[in-house]
Amino acid sequence: MKVLVANLGSTSFKYRLFDMSDERQLARGGVERIGSPTSRCFVEIGDARSEMEQPVPNHGVAVDACIQQLTDPKSGCLRDASEIAAIGFKAVHGGRISGVQIIDESVLQAMDEMNSVAPAHNPPYMAAMRQLANTASKIPLVAAFETDFHQTIPEAWKRYAIPDALAEQLPIRKWGFHGASHRFIGWRMEQLLGNSDARVISMHLGGSSSLCAMRGGKSLACSLGMSPQTGLPHNNRVGDLDPYALPLMMESTGLSLQEMLKMLATQGGLLGLSGGLSGDVRDLEQAAGQGHAKARLALDVFVAELRRQLGAMLVALGGADAIVFTGGIGENSVSVRNATCSGLSDLGIAICDDKNRSGDKERRIDDATKGKIQIWIVPTNEELIVARQTVEAIRKSS
Repeated sequence: MKVLVANLGSTSFKYRLFDMSDERQLARGGVERIGSPTSRCFVEIGDARSEMEQPVPNHGVAVDACIQQLTDPKSGCLRDASEIAAIGFKAVHGGRISGVQIIDESVLQAMDEMNSVAPAHNPPYMAAMRQLANTASKIPLVAAFETDFHQTIPEAWKRYAIPDALAEQLPIRKWGFHGASHRFIGWRMEQLLGNSDARVISMHLGGSSSLCAMRGGKSLACSLGMSPQTGLPHNNRVGDLDPYALPLMMESTGLSLQEMLKMLATQGGLLGLSGGLSGDVRDLEQAAGQGHAKARLALDVFVAELRRQLGAMLVALGGADAIVFTGGIGENSVSVRNATCSGLSDLGIAICDDKNRSGDKERRIDDATKGKIQIWIVPTNEELIVARQTVEAIRKSS
């Protein structure tokens, strides 16, 4: 069974194609600048890479362009589109609907209800799903919601202290996100540790970031709350914020509630802390090294919040067997990993400078002579998790 896994942005469509008989990745590619006269389509099959520019007006046309590349008689890896058994989406927020779902109008309606909570994620996914339902109507579409992995979080760790009547009426709770990434880390660490009951803290750090405490591969706590805007400071999203700050900011700026929420979701986070310089940690590290004070502040706030949430995850688990760095920042930033773990040897956390700086992409980086908790860098594979969930959903529906 071959499964195409889709990862969407407002103007991008990226995918990986898996042969699920042995979980091999057959190809990866996508389309960038969707809606532009010069959209860029690219595909990598084995060691070969090709790309071209062509107008791609919407996500439905984007997937058609990708399928054409995959079925190209000269360079493709598929005979025709019928070899694709399903398209799986790493969907974000379905509110009252979670788990893994065959996409139909009821699923889209549930996602639509959460648009105000996930404004940067749900609308482009819904638009693409609807377009694909028309243009690729013979291929089943599956939504694997990021919230699914966190359904095992105890009630006390996912409730807000709002009036009970509101909690009963509305989907206001700490849902947690990045479920596919944290699920993969839980599965992989069971293999690496040889322990099916391991206490693992997964630190998914990237354009958006979160920590997850898990035991035996099950989520017990997550730093993200009701929306992807919460938790740690993200690339350009605010993270946790006292709600009583909103009216004060609205009065000061004259912005409406919706305008203020949009500002916090697009101009906040590391971008906002750095004075608009950048939300990319690589840019901030370079600028901080050159004496840029606000870039340094952004990095310091990010690390401070990481350490605060790390403490919470340690308490949730009563200790840890392993701490794992993953995601673009987690896998690549030597300084963020070092600063996060610095001075924590009394808690059993000690990083080895040499191992932290270089080695295999997947490696253990703790100093076992000073700490007792293993520290790992593990590249995540969210797409493989979604592919597995998609296969399971298709088999259950048939």
